[in-house]
Order: sequence, then structure tokens, then C-alpha cells
Amino acid sequence: MRIDKTIYTIFKKGSKTYFYSTIFFPKAVKKDVFTLYSFLRKTDDFVDFIPQQADEFYQFKNRYYQAKNGDITGDVVIDSFLELCKRKNFQDEWVDAFLNSMEMDIYKSTYNNMDELMTYLYGSSEVVGLFMARIMDLNPESFYAARHLGRAMQYINFIRDISEDIQLGRVYFPQEDLEEFGLESLHQNHTQTKPQEFKAFVRKQLDVYKEWQFEAEKGFFYIPYRYLISIKTASDMYRWTAQEIEKNPMVVYKRKVKPSMPKIVFNVFSNSLGLTLS
Repeated sequence: MRIDKTIYTIFKKGSKTYFYSTIFFPKAVKKDVFTLYSFLRKTDDFVDFIPQQADEFYQFKNRYYQAKNGDITGDVVIDSFLELCKRKNFQDEWVDAFLNSMEMDIYKSTYNNMDELMTYLYGSSEVVGLFMARIMDLNPESFYAARHLGRAMQYINFIRDISEDIQLGRVYFPQEDLEEFGLESLHQNHTQTKPQEFKAFVRKQLDVYKEWQFEAEKGFFYIPYRYLISIKTASDMYRWTAQEIEKNPMVVYKRKVKPSMPKIVFNVFSNSLGLTLS
């Protein structure tokens, strides 16, 4: 089952962890995951580009809704995604929420509290868990865990990308948490004057991730073996990222903490062996 070259390229360039974690997905599921990720990544790239490509984002968003209403766009990413939406019965509200969260990145840069942030998290990550659950034809009872897994992975990205997001003018943490630790901002020139406060702040955010990850893993039993290897590998790699940051939170200013390709592939095969023996 051939994957379109454009879709393949977007996925491979976008996320090493997700890309190599898909090794053990059956071909049909792998193709669907590539289609999903290419749509998500292409949309996200518009708002993360420096300078931001707001006009291009709105044009892409409009093309999606035009295609949804029956127009022919000729955009393989949109057309393939819409076919996937129909075949796997994605709810329109999930796609709307994703696009709304991406749009928030254009006009919103801070969040006062966790309740406010959760609106962004739902559209930017929880619905991704829901999309994946549909692709794997999981029982709807798994959706609670799927949402938590998407949310947990996104939160690690926030922690890992503190320095990068500062360059984009964004802080994806409750402002009340910064205030709790006496931090006026997350700029390195400020946090390096309050290293202990910053480390305590980051470790609190890691605790949030761990809580959500714990809830997500409760739902792993819903996932068939042929899919669980890939899902567990991606989850393991995010846990590894969290552990590396927890050792020295200041590392987020020095490098982007990401597992190497050999580490990911080794984990895929380790999970394959472990799940087979268990």
C-alpha cells in the first residue's frame, strides 16, 4: 500500500520519534497515520514558522472547509485527510478544535491558568489521541486514555521546547505557576538568576505530565498487540525525554532533548520482544 511522496516527506521531516515508532504498524494503519500526521504537521508549520505565515494558515484552513463542502482542492494533504476522516468516522468537532487551537497560536501567547490552557491542549493534542483511536478502531471506552496520552505527550513537548517557544513569543504554562515560583518570565537571562526556582517550576510541570501519562497507560490494554508496540515506543521515548530533563532542567536552554534514531528503533524491537514474551 503506497504512501504518497509528499505525505511521506512531511512525516519523516516532522517527527523522528513518531516516524520510527510506526515501524510495527500494519501497512494500512501506517498509511493512515502518515496521512493524519501530514495534515497536522502542515497546519502547525504555518503558525510555527518565523515569521508566522498567518495568511497561509487561513488559506489552508479555508481550503479544508471548501474541500469538506465538496470542492476539489488538488491538495493531496487535505484530500487524503478528508478521505481518512470519512472512512474512520472522525468527528467534525475534533478537526474544528484542532484548527482552532492552531489559530490560537496566531493571537494568543500566554495562559493565565490550567483551565484556560486546557482549551488549547484539547485541540492541539487530545484530539490527536482520538484520531489515533479511530484509526486503530479502538473501543470508545479507550477515548479517555487516548486523550490523556495526547495531552501528556504535548506537555513534554512544551517543557522540552521552552527555549524555542520563547523565541516564538509563547509560554505554554499557567502564568500562576510562574508566579508561584517567583518567575517573571522563562527567558534564560531571567531563569539563570533563579536556577532553583526554575528547576522547581519545571519539576512541577513534569509532575503534571506524569499524572496524565499514568492515566493514559491505564488504557493500553484496549490497544491490540499489533498496534501497541508502536504506541508504547512513542510513549517510552517521551518518558525518556522527561527523565533527561528532570536530571537537569536547565538542559532545555542548551539543546533539544530528543531520543536518537537508534534508541527509538532499539526500543521498538525491545517492546516487540517484551510484549511477545508477556
